Amino acid sequence: MIRFGTNPIAWANDDDQSLGANIPTEQILREASEIGFDGIENGHRWPNDPQALKELLGSYGLAFVSGWYSLNLLTQSVEEEKKAIQPHLDKLKHNGCTVCIACETSNSVQGQQVPLSESPVLSETEMKVFGARVEELAVFAAGQGIKLVYHHHMGTVVETPEEIDAFMAATGPATRLLFDAGHCYFGGAGRDPAPVLVRYVDRISHVHAKNVRPAVMRRVREERLSFMDGVRAGVFTVPGDQEGGIEFLPLLQILKGAGYEGWIVIEAEQDPDMHNPLQYQSLGLKTLKTAAAKAGLI
Repeated sequence: MIRFGTNPIAWANDDDQSLGANIPTEQILREASEIGFDGIENGHRWPNDPQALKELLGSYGLAFVSGWYSLNLLTQSVEEEKKAIQPHLDKLKHNGCTVCIACETSNSVQGQQVPLSESPVLSETEMKVFGARVEELAVFAAGQGIKLVYHHHMGTVVETPEEIDAFMAATGPATRLLFDAGHCYFGGAGRDPAPVLVRYVDRISHVHAKNVRPAVMRRVREERLSFMDGVRAGVFTVPGDQEGGIEFLPLLQILKGAGYEGWIVIEAEQDPDMHNPLQYQSLGLKTLKTAAAKAGLI
């Protein structure tokens, strides 16, 4: 019940669309299929129409995994958010998706030319209020057969392991977690992400297998670079890259022990002119499948 997916940001970045702008959409889908991925997440190149999306990806033998949804729960009511997210949920349901990737972006600095050190921070009370709103929205999505998986992410209000802890305490059982190894490692300043995975593995319904280059991560902090400066400099990479700092076998063993079922997605954005997507995504999938076999996950 484990399926392996990728994300088109390895070829064509969503936040800085100049990265990979020269790579044809057909090439992205063809290479993702040839590498052996079961599916692919959303990207700015894909059609928004649910059926057109299904037909496009299906023509390359790829399933639609899910897609990022930018929440604005800190600036609008839950009822307004329900109305706003409904077309996205409809697209997911039409394509047989089981999870909705969500992240609060109303005050995020991830796409701004702002030092990552200036990420927004919620007070204890603010986090409790925010968590309650996310939970209400998650219940709404669950009523339609979709699990809302919250993406802890650099530059947002849920970035560090401590913020993940506070967020998970502030939400209820309907709110699921998207565990992103790279963002957890980066948000924890290079700490092993395994303890976070152990704490919340029973509430994890989606996994991003992102790796981090520690040397670039330290540079981002020391030079007060923005999130996208870090991406352009190559802070992220794939499983198996010798420059990466994350060991994925222990993480997959934890998932195996908890009986995890679902997608494991290589979501690792890099400048495709510097790091060939076909080469790196192939390395990432081979590494993950080898480790998953050793862990007994597949």
